[in-house]
Amino acid sequence: MLSTPPPATAPVLHHRFAATFPELAFPCVPETAPEPELIALNEPLALELGFSPTWLRSEEGIQFMLGQQAEGAVAQAYAGHQFGYLSPILGDGRACLLGEVTDIKGVQHDLHLKGSGRTRFARSGDGRAALGPMLREFLVSNFLHAVNIPTTRSLAILTTGHKVQRNYVHPAAVLVRVASSHLRIGTFQYAALHHPGSDLIERLIEYSIQLHYPSTAAEPLAFLEAVMDAQAHTVAHWMGIGFVHGVINTDNTTISGQTIDFGPCAFLEQHDPHACFSSIDTTGRYKYGNQPGIIGWNLQRLAETLLPLIDAAGIPNSKVYELFDTYPNKFMNAYRQVIEEKLEGALPHNFHISGDHTAYFQEIAPMNNPVIIPRNHLVEAALQQADDGNTEPFCALYAALSTPYDFPLQHPEFVHSAPKGFMDNYRTFCGT
Repeated sequence: MLSTPPPATAPVLHHRFAATFPELAFPCVPETAPEPELIALNEPLALELGFSPTWLRSEEGIQFMLGQQAEGAVAQAYAGHQFGYLSPILGDGRACLLGEVTDIKGVQHDLHLKGSGRTRFARSGDGRAALGPMLREFLVSNFLHAVNIPTTRSLAILTTGHKVQRNYVHPAAVLVRVASSHLRIGTFQYAALHHPGSDLIERLIEYSIQLHYPSTAAEPLAFLEAVMDAQAHTVAHWMGIGFVHGVINTDNTTISGQTIDFGPCAFLEQHDPHACFSSIDTTGRYKYGNQPGIIGWNLQRLAETLLPLIDAAGIPNSKVYELFDTYPNKFMNAYRQVIEEKLEGALPHNFHISGDHTAYFQEIAPMNNPVIIPRNHLVEAALQQADDGNTEPFCALYAALSTPYDFPLQHPEFVHSAPKGFMDNYRTFCGT
């Protein structure tokens, strides 16, 4: 808790990424919002960052969060394998990095907008985001943080007064996202594809290590292992909570290990390794049970970008293969630790999850498992009502998910499984 309230002034923005990587940072101007309205504000996060919630709610604060008159905002370049196929140029098509801020503990964070208008990477898109998907990211990212899963976080959602045409007309919204960085495997892929022979990847490694792994040796194989350990830890926690990401492309796999991009994500009801909800994942590539293997595949793509540096360092390629031979054990050790914490004891030899994934652990070890998760039917109902102009159900669900280990006395229905038949044909959508 802060002993004194933070100052009611505009936060100081730095531009370290843009200054360090001009090859990856392209100036952009966030779109003007004709009728901005603050829909949700994560006040605990605001205070952690040293921001005044009162000031953020003011007209000046709203304009700041929308990036109006922001100097130095950039769209970041990256590539990525999307559903297994390489896209050499992706980048922030509807997003921008406002800059970096330093929190009350002296830690750097990106302040990033999603849905802030077209950039040079927008292609044929309108650069805007519909309200519903931004509300989903706000709910789910903040829930993951509440249950100690590495994740980007959501500071605020604002509607802009614009409309967007998707399956039908929706209010346009901007999500204010906070991350330790937005470096992705796709960032390294872009560097390898478009700046071969330069020192860009070497500089990316140095920057990543300073920011995320300061105790790691500044050499490519140690860096690769640090990212592998972080991602194994994260995906093990996804598996433990029953989180199905839905779109684990290499551009959605962070160097920090933080969860990013919540477009088609969902949560298990009945435990099912084959659960796949994303409407765009037609082959089940990213189904629940595939997630650890897909993270391993993505890490191999990162390794490919590092091979020239590994060779230059005189490290035999066999060392890379040996490292990847350890990945299954790294994941299983992380997963075992997650499950043993959930069970409050050693993992039984014949361990098998059955029935409702969340209720299974709650009944065995109630103190170590959330009572409430963002169950799909609750999220969909809240988003639909918010889209229609009623944000009260969303606010109630957000409040309950902020303390997921406490029984929601005002809304006991939040702990119930989905109504019969709801999950039979349930699908999630990317929202772009």
